Amino acid sequence: MDETRHSPLEQAHLALGAKLVPFGGWDMPISYGEGTLAEHKACRNSAVVFDVSHLGTVRLSGESAFSTLQQTLTNDLRRIQPGRAQYTHLLNEQGGVVDDIIVWWVNETRFDVMPNASNTTSARAALGGTDVTSERAVLAVQGPMARTLVATFSPEIAAIGRFAVAELVVDGAQVVVAGTGYTGEDGLEIAVPVDAAERFFQKILESGVTPAGLGARDTLRLEAGLPLHGHELSPHITPLEANLNWVIGWNKETFIGRAALEAERRDGSVRRLVGIVTEGRQPPREGAVLEREGSVIGEVTSGNFSPMLGSGIAMGFINTSEGLVAGDAVDVIVRGRALPGRLVQLPFWPIKER
Repeated sequence: MDETRHSPLEQAHLALGAKLVPFGGWDMPISYGEGTLAEHKACRNSAVVFDVSHLGTVRLSGESAFSTLQQTLTNDLRRIQPGRAQYTHLLNEQGGVVDDIIVWWVNETRFDVMPNASNTTSARAALGGTDVTSERAVLAVQGPMARTLVATFSPEIAAIGRFAVAELVVDGAQVVVAGTGYTGEDGLEIAVPVDAAERFFQKILESGVTPAGLGARDTLRLEAGLPLHGHELSPHITPLEANLNWVIGWNKETFIGRAALEAERRDGSVRRLVGIVTEGRQPPREGAVLEREGSVIGEVTSGNFSPMLGSGIAMGFINTSEGLVAGDAVDVIVRGRALPGRLVQLPFWPIKER
């Protein structure tokens, strides 16, 4: 039996010429007619809309919801308040990242927890709650013009600030909006009831926003230096190795994996995540070996061509014992050949002091 899940917007995507691919147990658009490169640049220069309905939504409600999340996930909910969103991790006892999650604190007693598509079951097993993924679609409008264009049909949605969360009634539909995203650009993520999904999608397109697929979402997050679970994060990679110490609520009494992270903080991590820019347009790829003066120092976890830099970029882990810093030369071994590169501070885009 085919257990592949389908977005409520699948027919709308096909009508726009989208190419669908399997992703996290779902068939989702990888790109549309003009391709990933054009969609990437549209996000950096104007605004695009991604269908991210494959992401999970696990809803926790009631007086115990806060304490359950606080005792399970790494970040400290006391840093925020109702009407805000927070990035956090679900760890195993060894300190590895079972999933990276956005928590939408919708109101005093309701939290919508947003795990990655393939990890929704794991998140629900750890947290409880109700899986309401099938009840809504999620549209991510991203880019410097996102709010301006959305405001042409819904000023209320456009007014939701960065990392703010709000319940709204728009065009007769109950929606939840968060000022979040995964591109390095400003934007909004809009959860709408399934029966209103196509109507909202069309309104977004009619406002001048370009449809974009998961191919552009991946190149955008890579340029922005944002980790992807299964690549820069996994049950075998800790937040400290991924330079995400700020996701840890050290002032909390407990969370899953705390003891392992405390030991790592005391003793130091054996590897750390770095950014690499390579010469020319050839992209480094996941799994490529990193070398320094002929010695293996690490491995690429994500790599691609950067449309904004016009060169190859990658993230990967290197041994901390090497003592390398931004600006140091490294080689990326691609098909047995050394591709020259150098370490850089993340993110790749926008360009900061290297």
